[in-house]
Amino acid sequence: MNQVTKKKYRIGLIANRSHQDAQDSALVQLIRGSRHAISFLQPEFVVVGRTLDTMIAHGLMEICTQVERFPYGRDGGLMKLVSRVVDHDPLKAVDAVIYLIDPVDPSSIFPEAVALKRQCVIHKKPFLATLASAREWLELEAHSAGAPPDISLDHSFKLQQEGIALIAHDAMKQKMLLLAEKHFALLDQFKHRYATGTTGGLLNQLAQKIKGEDAGRDWVKPYLSGPLGGDAQLAELVLDREIRRILFLEDPHVARQHEADIQLLERAARTVTEFAQVISEADGVDHWLSNLGKRVDASEHRDQ
Repeated sequence: MNQVTKKKYRIGLIANRSHQDAQDSALVQLIRGSRHAISFLQPEFVVVGRTLDTMIAHGLMEICTQVERFPYGRDGGLMKLVSRVVDHDPLKAVDAVIYLIDPVDPSSIFPEAVALKRQCVIHKKPFLATLASAREWLELEAHSAGAPPDISLDHSFKLQQEGIALIAHDAMKQKMLLLAEKHFALLDQFKHRYATGTTGGLLNQLAQKIKGEDAGRDWVKPYLSGPLGGDAQLAELVLDREIRRILFLEDPHVARQHEADIQLLERAARTVTEFAQVISEADGVDHWLSNLGKRVDASEHRDQ
């Protein structure tokens, strides 16, 4: 039944040069490490120029059998991918974007690269900028559609050993509270929860309502607000591998005076690309948390 009803995905794919060439590059690790999920989902990849050349050179086309080639980045391939994010034609639009970003590659801050992420957030599509985020997304989508779990990833689903950051811009704080309440039992399994500024206080109030005044008081460890450096504090925890997952509900429609701090936190996740991930869109967070819960349950049942 799952084979008949599972969603057919079109996925944009691009990797910065340092994530392409080596035999153990992030691109190679992603495709070879996600072989079972890709085989099950059978997505079509929309691949920008040089990334596809590299896939062919590494013999990855036996795994990614359905591919549409886009031009090289210098010829507008990344710009065309932005257009496919916003396209309403289901035969042309992409459902998600995997952009393996090297944080020191200057092309990652070109206007088309910034626009790609922004339009993914606006149009409620996953923007997967690290190896960890892309591997986990493929695993969760495949498992949710009926594929058996990839046991090689079980270690990252032991939430009692994991830290998670919960961050929301002012206009998104109410959505964060609703998401936290809906998925409270899952979030409560994490060893540590971190937040910036006001969001942390609001989440602790929610936890006190659910768990009781004493038990919920320190449910989240709050840091400084984003404009005062909280994003930088959390970035250090990401680099120290104390935070694997960052739920960062962004408001893409307002100017943000501390944009550099936001980029710093994302840059930290991209620096430890095989470990950390950022999820930035509210509906995507809801979907991800639902699928994460299913995958965690599968790991726990196998351990029993």
